[in-house]
Amino acid sequence: QVQLVESGGGLVQAGGSLRLSCAASGSPFNINAMAWYRQAPGKQRELVSTITSSDNTNYADSVKGRFTIARGNAKNTVYLQMNSLKPEDTAVYYCNARLRVYWYDSWRDYWGQGTQVTVSS
Repeated sequence: QVQLVESGGGLVQAGGSLRLSCAASGSPFNINAMAWYRQAPGKQRELVSTITSSDNTNYADSVKGRFTIARGNAKNTVYLQMNSLKPEDTAVYYCNARLRVYWYDSWRDYWGQGTQVTVSS
């Protein structure tokens, strides 16, 4: 069974840094793109950053220059380095991966359980 397991959230003061990690357990056959989303209270879930299997990256305008996404060497792990955090970055952050569990599977989206990031002013 494939799961995405996140870690690294917490409470930090404005201007501080946090690093989120997400690992795909269960040895999926192939992972394509991975991404981070976030959802603040009362708001819709929004895309923060994506990274493809060839390490092409994209960022939401609100985090460009402050956040960096990267994949581990084994390509089944994704990180989000968050610097210069602002109170408006406060949200639950979710990891997403498009993957195939077995070679004959179709591509499917998997989600982590979410990790809380709180930035105090």
